[in-house]
Amino acid sequence: MQPLSDRHSHAWPCPSGVLTDIDDTLTTDGAITADALTALAELQSAGLHIVPITGRPVGWSEPFALAWPVNAIVAENGAVALIRQSDGTLLKRYQQDGATRASNFARMQEVLAHIEREVPGARRATDSPGRETDIAIDHSEFTHLPQESIDHAVRIMRAAGMNATVSSIHINGWYGAHNKLEGARWIVRELFKRDLDTEIERWVYVGDSTNDQLMFEHFPHSVGVANIARFVPHLTHLPRYVTAGERGAGFAELARLILSRNSR
Repeated sequence: MQPLSDRHSHAWPCPSGVLTDIDDTLTTDGAITADALTALAELQSAGLHIVPITGRPVGWSEPFALAWPVNAIVAENGAVALIRQSDGTLLKRYQQDGATRASNFARMQEVLAHIEREVPGARRATDSPGRETDIAIDHSEFTHLPQESIDHAVRIMRAAGMNATVSSIHINGWYGAHNKLEGARWIVRELFKRDLDTEIERWVYVGDSTNDQLMFEHFPHSVGVANIARFVPHLTHLPRYVTAGERGAGFAELARLILSRNSR
């Protein structure tokens, strides 16, 4: 990882948009900070497309999709999008049909109960009532699970045929081909009528944990906020750049660099 302040970072083209994680990337101690919120507004005012892509549930994401200066929020690791309409309401779009979601939901509840029985201390995330297409075990938000317990929960999910990732706070599991990268491709195509892969050099991705590494692998302009240091030993693919600041301060640092490029 190169420091974001490194001279090579200034070789970036002016981007079309920013895709970003939420927890511990935009937020600090569970809330978005004033500097990160201002950064979002300034990026949008400069004409950039802004889409957070999160493992958080769609129910949890709704108020932020309405309040934050973003084009949409893609929730539950790429499964569902909340798109703000011109009248201020939200349009909800899914990658799976209703029958598939219902079948998967029932199967996932069985896996969730299995994990709570088999992994000492494992508890479903407090935001679970807002989840429609995945399950989540809390490992660092309101409780603390040791690494061996995190790994055990991941093994159970994968043994049940689920995808599983670990964010800075939760272990997420789901059925389906979607993930953060597929969610990014989908929302860019659906919302902006553009193909992300053909113009990926024009997009920036920023994140902080292991569930961002697929994005780090694919985006040439990938950025980790400084608190990614906690997860570096567990990452196969690192972001190309890292900010000096942690969490929301790191996102604001990135925004300043982008805006300085766009102003030239």
